[in-house]
Amino acid sequence: MIKPNSYILDFEIDKLTDSILNRISGDSFRTEISLATKTDLKTITKSREWSFDWKYEFNQLDRELYKLTIINNPDIVQGLISLTVKTDHVYMFLLESAPFNIGKNKLYEGIPGNLVAYACKLSFQRGGEGFVSFESKTKLIDHYVKTLGAYHFGGHLMVIDTIAAKRLVDKYFKP
Repeated sequence: MIKPNSYILDFEIDKLTDSILNRISGDSFRTEISLATKTDLKTITKSREWSFDWKYEFNQLDRELYKLTIINNPDIVQGLISLTVKTDHVYMFLLESAPFNIGKNKLYEGIPGNLVAYACKLSFQRGGEGFVSFESKTKLIDHYVKTLGAYHFGGHLMVIDTIAAKRLVDKYFKP
């Protein structure tokens, strides 16, 4: 089966938080983002209700795969992002919240915003001045403009610029 070189993303920003927020208790939990490992992928499968083939993403040489976890709880992956660092920006291929963080009964809010903020942070660190791009489903273009401060560059292309990236990084990654 041939896999695509890029995807049309359809993640929804449920809430921009300063970490992730437990919807039941209202407690906020600090997070960390690290490279996903082959061991992580043993439980991140379609049979466990993940939507994408993350093993495929992991094996792509042009991509980096990161996992979002709660500090002191590194074994439970809250969300994943696949991206590539280009010379002038970061390109997001895929982003997905864990199945238990999707829908009306999700456990935590703030997963997608946290992962996008990390892509922006990585762009700053690697010389891209915070710029991040991705392809969006048409119905979510306005959503990304409003929630992330992204710009629509025609077709499905969305770009987060330096100003919007700084806002996201400052929200999620306090010194």
